[in-house]
Amino acid sequence: MSERAERLRQARIKAGYRFASDAANALGVVASTYRAHENGQNDFELAEAELYGRKFNVDPLWLLKGTDRLPVGGVGYSLKMPEVDSPNAEIGASVTGRGRKIPVFGQAVGGLDGEFLMNGAVLYEVMAPPILSEISGAYAVSVSGDSMSPRYEDGEVCFVDPTRRVRKGDYVIAQIRLEEGGAPLAYVKKFVRHNNSELVLEQFNPPKELHFEAQTVQSVHYIALAGNA
Repeated sequence: MSERAERLRQARIKAGYRFASDAANALGVVASTYRAHENGQNDFELAEAELYGRKFNVDPLWLLKGTDRLPVGGVGYSLKMPEVDSPNAEIGASVTGRGRKIPVFGQAVGGLDGEFLMNGAVLYEVMAPPILSEISGAYAVSVSGDSMSPRYEDGEVCFVDPTRRVRKGDYVIAQIRLEEGGAPLAYVKKFVRHNNSELVLEQFNPPKELHFEAQTVQSVHYIALAGNA
């Protein structure tokens, strides 16, 4: 782990976020992206440091270089971490409120390229993240296998916005019906292109492109964020 990543981890813990996924949800960023910054797999730059600094109440320059800077216009960041009280929660009755639950689809074991049956069977339900709470038809899928590691890990939950237009480089879940009348297969991949002849998706592990004839494509939906549910 790099010194920069270690400073980010320390700031997150002292800000009161026990898990990296909790911090990612609070920040509104993809959990796997934040984890890659904190474990040193990917470096983060000033824009991310500014975001993390505001949320964790630390100087972004300290996150980047281990040094602080003078306040500008009388407003600055403090290197002093807020004290966190000891946990005082007790297990009680189920929490009810205005939150909305969405279904999670998938199965425990996927195919060679991480595909799984999308037959409508719901594994369980999770609370919709704020960015999807008002999206009609929002749902989630459980990642199967490590074909998209390190972006998405086995068992991670991807939250899907079926209304957003997909662009090159987006991460998507594509439903492909290879047999007439059969249940579609779902693939969590990186979007390359989709035209009248084919859909092309990118896979990370092992690296390759997947090509599907256009007439077999049922849907291609945008993954808004992911994490542990």
